Amino acid sequence: MVKRMLHCKRLVVKIGTSSLIHQNGKVNLQTIDRLAYTLAALTNQGYELVLVTSGAIGVGMAKLGVTVRPAEIAQQQALAAIGQSELMTLYTQRFSDYGAKIGQLLLTHDVFDYPQTRQHVLDTIDALLKRQVMPIINENDSVAVDELDHRTTFGDNDQLSALVAKQIGADLLVVLSDIDGLYDRDPNRHANAALIPAITHVSAKVLAGAGGSSTRFGTGGMVTKLKAAQVMMRAGKHMVLTSGRDPRIILRVVAGESVGTWFGAELEPVPSEIHATN
Repeated sequence: MVKRMLHCKRLVVKIGTSSLIHQNGKVNLQTIDRLAYTLAALTNQGYELVLVTSGAIGVGMAKLGVTVRPAEIAQQQALAAIGQSELMTLYTQRFSDYGAKIGQLLLTHDVFDYPQTRQHVLDTIDALLKRQVMPIINENDSVAVDELDHRTTFGDNDQLSALVAKQIGADLLVVLSDIDGLYDRDPNRHANAALIPAITHVSAKVLAGAGGSSTRFGTGGMVTKLKAAQVMMRAGKHMVLTSGRDPRIILRVVAGESVGTWFGAELEPVPSEIHATN
């Protein structure tokens, strides 16, 4: 197993709706439990973790038995209000099982547009991390809208996670998705599609070849993930895109294993025998 030299202390993990909600619309409790276990374990090892989570609307749909995401903004925001409460209840239960403490932050884009409010948010995150409390961040979907000059939406949580990671000086952003990484072509259409293990530059050609969201519950897609990677790379940091089917894969990422697609400057390869006892 090829491993990579990765020195990181502060990490941001982003998990998408497709990882939190089954195709039948039910909440994926196993994924939430494994996510809580993994992040709690890393916190116990001394890492500073921030979780950016999607899923409020999807959980709200599950709670009310809604099978089709409504087009009306007010209906989506109502589902988000219901789902956010349910989602945080699930996180509180699961993280508590592993002795971890969490806190919730709901953000809108204008918070980062103004220096004073941005600093307040960053100070809050720092204060939580110093107390070994994991911030769980989501966009405030119940109030965030793009209307005239009132810019509040991030557009998707891929962009939010990259912005948060950059602002708090995170060394690594791990994006958990419904795909194993970036492929040279759509793996759903081409059986011979090959996973790209590392990307040092997101070109216009790579962006043009990316598709949209693959589920009816999520809003993001490969383009938003590549843009998030660009934010991290421009900041001189790294991002890993990998499958969210089993969040315990984060432990392999932090251990330096070559899983998913790594974005950023080339990392120094480390002989696997050095880590044989890890």
